[in-house]
Amino acid sequence: MNDHKLKVRRAAVLGAGVMGAQIAAHLTAAGIPVDLYDLPSDEGDRNQLAEKGRQGLLKLKPAPLASKDLVDFIRPLNFADDLEKLADCDFIIEAVAERMDIKRDLYGKLAPHIHDGAIFASNTSGLSITELSKELPENLRGRFCGVHFFNPPRYMHLVELIPHAGTDDKVMDLLEDFLTRNLGKGVVRARDTANFIGNRVGMFTMLSVMHHADRLSLGFDTIDALTGPAIGRPKSATFRLADVVGLDTMGNVINTMKSQLEEDPWHAWFRQPEWLQKLIEGGALGQKAGAGVFRKEGKAIRVFDPATGDYRDSDYSLPDEVQKVLAIKDPGEKLAEMAKCANVHTEFLWSIHRDLFHYCAYHLAEIADSAREVDLAIRWGYGWKVGPFEIWQSAGWKEMADLVEKDIAGGKTGVDAGLPEWVNQIEAAHTVEGSWAADQARYLPRPDLPVFQRQYQPVRLLGEKTESGTTVHESDSIRLWTLHDDVLIASLKSKMAVIDNGVVDGLNEAIDRAESGFEGLVIWQPKGPFSAGANLKAAAEAIQKGDYDSVRELVAGFQSANLRLRYSSVPTVAAVRGLALGGGLELAMHAATRVAHLESYMGLVEAGVGLLPAGGGLGTLAMQIIDDTKAGDTYPLLEKRYKQVAMGQVAGSAMEAKEMGYLREHDRIVLHEHELLHAAHHEVRAMAAAGYRPPLAGRKFPAAGDVGIATLKMLLVNMLEGRFISEHDFEIGSRIATVLCGGEIDRGSNVDEAWIHRLERKHFLELAAMDKTQERVAHMLKTGKPLRN
Repeated sequence: MNDHKLKVRRAAVLGAGVMGAQIAAHLTAAGIPVDLYDLPSDEGDRNQLAEKGRQGLLKLKPAPLASKDLVDFIRPLNFADDLEKLADCDFIIEAVAERMDIKRDLYGKLAPHIHDGAIFASNTSGLSITELSKELPENLRGRFCGVHFFNPPRYMHLVELIPHAGTDDKVMDLLEDFLTRNLGKGVVRARDTANFIGNRVGMFTMLSVMHHADRLSLGFDTIDALTGPAIGRPKSATFRLADVVGLDTMGNVINTMKSQLEEDPWHAWFRQPEWLQKLIEGGALGQKAGAGVFRKEGKAIRVFDPATGDYRDSDYSLPDEVQKVLAIKDPGEKLAEMAKCANVHTEFLWSIHRDLFHYCAYHLAEIADSAREVDLAIRWGYGWKVGPFEIWQSAGWKEMADLVEKDIAGGKTGVDAGLPEWVNQIEAAHTVEGSWAADQARYLPRPDLPVFQRQYQPVRLLGEKTESGTTVHESDSIRLWTLHDDVLIASLKSKMAVIDNGVVDGLNEAIDRAESGFEGLVIWQPKGPFSAGANLKAAAEAIQKGDYDSVRELVAGFQSANLRLRYSSVPTVAAVRGLALGGGLELAMHAATRVAHLESYMGLVEAGVGLLPAGGGLGTLAMQIIDDTKAGDTYPLLEKRYKQVAMGQVAGSAMEAKEMGYLREHDRIVLHEHELLHAAHHEVRAMAAAGYRPPLAGRKFPAAGDVGIATLKMLLVNMLEGRFISEHDFEIGSRIATVLCGGEIDRGSNVDEAWIHRLERKHFLELAAMDKTQERVAHMLKTGKPLRN
């Protein structure tokens, strides 16, 4: 093994079920070929089960593969015939059924085939790593640990890393570096206790919710209305989350807690409620079965009612007095109001928060190195905005501790366990010194592995010190700043980083300053998407007033700023993550190069609101088509790019964005979102060091012209006659074809960007004046969904 980095030339995943196959898929996104193992088949292809798991990746939603082509880098194998191939693998992870006997039997067979430098891990969600290690020979135990991915592995940020007493510390460091740098994960080191940290605390939270829902006779729909975004948790809340996870999976986790945590003061709660058993026995396992706690009937979503044993219409409404409490901004005031228990809803909310604080404090010393690991595990594994200790701290550490102790003394908690003494010895769980380690009675600083130095602005916990760089210039729309050096960073301040006149002015200011005193420019947003596109609301208001001049000014100004970005004398880099839609994508397309997080979703989607790209996106595509086809036939690529725009297709990953031409071959893809700024910053430096010169402006290129327009329109005619599109879709599609092909001119006529830009402006404004486009814009602003009129 390398002393600093784990070099994985090939990996193996043992178990081709949904979880194992998805881990294999994510490894391929990191450029690692994978051997996917499962049981042998007695008839036909011996690798049928592994092949089934591999092919299943092409059907799963959300897509586990960053590109469908990556499925070819997963090789199906079986445990009976192919174990000797493990000798070629540097990282081997087991993901077979959660049964100790099955895992032990497998470990005995595969150990002799693992080479001396390889790391072996189990993806178990809660079985003892120590017990599993006993099945391995002495020379392999030091290279064995738990690596627990959360489902789905591509999208969930959390990976728990669990050592046993004999795991080599160097192996842990190498794995943390590999999982962070190569797979883009947020790693939390957990103790080898049942269900580790994420599922221990997360499942306790769900059990607490179930307990109090039953006690207070609150419906599952009401509970989800109370435990979702209203308290900083995902829309899936509690019972919708249970359906997504799978009721059978949740039942298994509960059973693990029941069998392994008999000494836990809350053990009486670790049981499957009767209603849950009934649903599981009836095959209502959640989303994967089409029914669980919730069931869709036509367009209606119905909810299971334990009182009747049947489904009823769901109702997410809450009383006004409860909504007023939930609307309180101050965390301390809000929780204090809940603690008054003025009605069953606020009593429920206080009860689940009190139980959460109580449980986390009581078990902190046992399950985690510090409060940091608990909060990050719940943030990253369960999607909470802030973790349990952060919620407690933000509401007032002493005040909340007093309220919890009052309930314990009053017998309201249902358990005899008190808060540990350390709770009253500290003022906060997280400080600038670090996070509280209960078993060491001190604050532990963040881990200092070299890989974390690449994360300039990682997720910070409440109370931690943040680094915000040096501000060079700031307005209401943009912040220009540096990492205390000579690379300028531009961060848009508008909501969803939408583009308006203020942003355009800010971009021009950024280019002015970058060219006059910096090595280069990076466009990067510290939070949220790269850009959701133009400010549609402002444009709609101007159009309703008949103020087309301001819309024309915005479009022309944005085109001009984008051209300045492309032809800037210093290198410009767009650091993209999340959404880059419409004008946001056009902004990225005009940078000299792009560095994109794997989870970047890019598309020119203007057709969905009755418009067309008018920030230079169509001109850029037209030039790229010529570049990418050289002297060959341009039409196949022209048709492909045209369909992307006319249908508003969005790339499902940065890899797909490359296939769609929105990212170019030289653009970089980064798997860890918090390394994006680091990578973009270094890209600017590398370009400057190589003597960067911008492309020459005013380039001429041959347009597809009238022949191209006519050919593309034939596609629209067929779709219109087949009633796949409306008359207005036809109008929009015809105009997109006209612009992309350079207008009604002879095929092969030379045009430049300025020519295409004039066409973009003309057709954008003409579409904007149409009633049906205005209807689409209004509908999108009101509902967030496209209207096909």
